[in-house]
Amino acid sequence: MPHRPKYLPDKARAQDFSRRLRRWFRRNSRDLPWRRTRDPYRVLVSELMLQQTQVSRVVDFYGKFLKRFPTIHTLAAAPPKRVMESWEGLGYYARARNLHKLAKQVTVNGGSGALPTVPAELQKLPGIGAYTAGAVASFAHEKRAALVDTNVARVLARVFAPKLNPKRPSDLKCLWVIAEEVLPRTGSATWTHNQAMMELGALVCTARVKRCADCPLTSVCLTFASDTRG
Repeated sequence: MPHRPKYLPDKARAQDFSRRLRRWFRRNSRDLPWRRTRDPYRVLVSELMLQQTQVSRVVDFYGKFLKRFPTIHTLAAAPPKRVMESWEGLGYYARARNLHKLAKQVTVNGGSGALPTVPAELQKLPGIGAYTAGAVASFAHEKRAALVDTNVARVLARVFAPKLNPKRPSDLKCLWVIAEEVLPRTGSATWTHNQAMMELGALVCTARVKRCADCPLTSVCLTFASDTRG
């Protein structure tokens, strides 16, 4: 029988973690426009915009971009210059170029423009890495898919494996394994679970400050237990 890594939580702890997280999210989540849709194109646009960009900036750009390019077909048909103009101010322009290239790829020769529903297939498209693939599968298609961005990695490391460093590639792989391990049983619950981990990392368990007094996970968090012991 293969050795089970020490940092992996048992089933009961994983379930407790997810339940507490989802309960907190239902009471404390921000009302963000991309959380009101399951449209894969709109979810993808939001995820690409949110890469290395503050939420407050993305909210305004997101609505304007979708007003100009409401479907993946309208984006595919647009001249590159117009797409780049609509992205101006967000920075990291490779995101816009990849999004435009992706739109053309899935609509070429009368293609439907439909995006794949599973992470492995999504990663074959331009500009989509492991995190974005998990996000689109989870948030658009409500698949039981893990995702690990900077916020999620920090939450998982602090709760389950304080010795892991998310900036170290080998440790980040371990955090992806933990992310898979703590997923709820259903895709709809996974939607809330994944959103909640990102939200907690952005608002409570931040890089600069651990707001443990506001955190729903203190009873299962190894970092909190260690800090409390002094």
